[in-house]
Amino acid sequence: MKLKSRIVAFVLLLVIFTATIGTTVGGVLKDIKLGLDLQGGFEVLYEVTELKDGQKITQDVMTATATALGERVNAIGVSEPSIQVEENNRIRVQLAGVEDQESARKLLSTSANLTIRDVDDNILLDGNDLKPGGASDSFDQQNRPIVSLTLKDAKKFADVTSKIAAKPPGENLLVIWLDFEEGVDSYKAESQKAKPRYASAAQVTQTLNTTDVMISGNFTVEETKNLSGILDAGALPVKLTEIYSTSVGAQFGDEALKSTVFAGVIGVVIIFLFMLFYYRLPGFISIITLTIFTFLVLVVFDWINAVLTLPGIAAIVLGIGMAVDANILAAERIREELRVGYSVKQAFQIGSKQSLSAIIDAQLTTLLAAAVLFQFGTSSVKGFATTLIISILLSFLTAVWGSRVLLGLLVNSGYFNSPAWFGIAKSKQHSLDENIGTLDLSTKFDRFDFVHNRKKFYTFSLAILVAGLVVLGIFRLNLGIDFSSGTRVQIEADHTLTKEEVSNYVKSIGFPSEDIVLTGEKSDSAVIRYNHDLSQAEILKYKKEAGEKYGAEPGVSTVSPTVGKELVKNAIKALAIAAIGIIIYVAVRFEWRMGVGAIASLVHDVFLIVAVFSFMRLEVDITFIAAVLTIVGYSINDTIVTFDRMRENLNRYDTIKDREVLADIVNKSLRQTMGRSVNTVLTVIIVTVALLIFGAPSIQNFSIALLIGLITGMYSSICIAAQIWYSLKVREMKKSDGQIHKKEKKQWGTDEPTV
Repeated sequence: MKLKSRIVAFVLLLVIFTATIGTTVGGVLKDIKLGLDLQGGFEVLYEVTELKDGQKITQDVMTATATALGERVNAIGVSEPSIQVEENNRIRVQLAGVEDQESARKLLSTSANLTIRDVDDNILLDGNDLKPGGASDSFDQQNRPIVSLTLKDAKKFADVTSKIAAKPPGENLLVIWLDFEEGVDSYKAESQKAKPRYASAAQVTQTLNTTDVMISGNFTVEETKNLSGILDAGALPVKLTEIYSTSVGAQFGDEALKSTVFAGVIGVVIIFLFMLFYYRLPGFISIITLTIFTFLVLVVFDWINAVLTLPGIAAIVLGIGMAVDANILAAERIREELRVGYSVKQAFQIGSKQSLSAIIDAQLTTLLAAAVLFQFGTSSVKGFATTLIISILLSFLTAVWGSRVLLGLLVNSGYFNSPAWFGIAKSKQHSLDENIGTLDLSTKFDRFDFVHNRKKFYTFSLAILVAGLVVLGIFRLNLGIDFSSGTRVQIEADHTLTKEEVSNYVKSIGFPSEDIVLTGEKSDSAVIRYNHDLSQAEILKYKKEAGEKYGAEPGVSTVSPTVGKELVKNAIKALAIAAIGIIIYVAVRFEWRMGVGAIASLVHDVFLIVAVFSFMRLEVDITFIAAVLTIVGYSINDTIVTFDRMRENLNRYDTIKDREVLADIVNKSLRQTMGRSVNTVLTVIIVTVALLIFGAPSIQNFSIALLIGLITGMYSSICIAAQIWYSLKVREMKKSDGQIHKKEKKQWGTDEPTV
């Protein structure tokens, strides 16, 4: 029976989705906040220390300092700054979109103590006498830049001016002093030299009963603007020391945004075409749900007021690739049930149900890795983890529930009863037979005997392990400044650079370096590293000199030894916790032997990535850890899918007495899941390659790590994880009576066979 109402409902839903997305996506995209790596700006992490002996850094002091910094930022007109108190004595400031980074940087850490004195240097008034928010920049009658102040007490100022007016000429002066004190010691001398303590002096001949005071002097408009902001914010109650900083020019942020979005579009379009031509009707549904998925990710980002960074865009694109997994798992399972001989409606119902456990297990393990990354990541890496978590959660809504609702409407309409709509030719369909199940289906990989070649796989992987150890011993890791501490400068030019040219130039401006690497398609970018962190003054000089030379200020990142050690510690902790969490989950959900196999394959994958990076001398930075943890989550996907099929096939037996029967089950499970493993990995590889070719240079190493991990992850899931489980299970059979009994089924799961 054909039900046109189902088709009408499907079309109406499609119209609603299209209209909603089409009319709101522009506003959503406009409202999303971009990180400093996408619109330029800088980020700095301050360590807060005592300004004087006996002072204690309390939560109230930290809050007051963050508030003062916020008021200073407001003075320079930065929209939506991010100022966060971290741990007990650190404050992270992110200013995206700020154009004058030099002024903003000075303004943040500078204290200006105002004092009004007589000619004998006696303090008559100080900053405490100022009315909060009473400082402003303006112009005098000669149109010269001045700072206007508003005092709290007119009577107090009247008393002061009365005493000064009574003094003889030459001594009846009211002197205004500005004592600048930098939060960073190395920057103090330059600032005091640039701005003397003496600001201005005025002759007083009568009592002034007013709250208005004017500071005049040889100021520029920018200086009066900054000075009024500092005075309004008040003197910083603590000393601020930079322990981490990074800056990105607006031009390069815009280029990174365009190139990465372009790469994402290319990758996603290819995935859509693949899904449509290979899976037909389910592929068409996946295109709809993936479009909705992408839109919802952006909407949620807007709702939670999150900041979208470059790794965040990579995570969205990667999330699309991972959301395809659920569609592929369900589509492949439906195709199998069609081949067994079920009708389209029956195959849809059974396939959707049977694929659900594998989808949930695979997504939850990836969610675990993302959560660990969020907990121990910093800055843009935390943004990457946030996007990945949102993507995983939304994929349940769209790729699982949404796909089933939409596909169910079409299937149950009665208009799509031919298996050809699912990419299954009539010749490949069996007649329905209760004795034939999915375990009995032939595959394209039936000629492969994985189990009996396991020793070859072990030998090959062991050889990789040894070779990797040798490579690491010789080359070691090329640690970026995130882990080794120091300074990283990236210069972008409009022409091809040479190492000699860059080396001679940085030497000529006083910053010689032997560590220079050329990047970019035309070698028009150079990365210069230093094993020490440059001071604020040095960074400002570097940016100014290089900006004049190459037309745009370079990006500069500095990491102190303290932060470098912490990042290494957190990276190791993150990987360890993710591994422990996964093995516990797999052990509980399946059995502990499968957990051992899963972790062994993950260690194999991670080590190979590390070895390749060491051999290719690729820089290992904090985004490398993000890539590794992503692979940890994604590699386990393939392993979980394989284990889920093995569990299902094992449940068909009450007792297994022969290891060859066990080997046959493992082999058939691997063959049955290999096609979907190849397809799921292929979709993410498509996105990763697009990011690698067309994406911003700053995420190229991230993309390379993902690409290596995806390939080795598929290999290890098939050739390592399942084989280790088989070896452990055979050992168990030897210790027992040579059998695996039905009582073990509780470890594999309680689901009954499909047929």
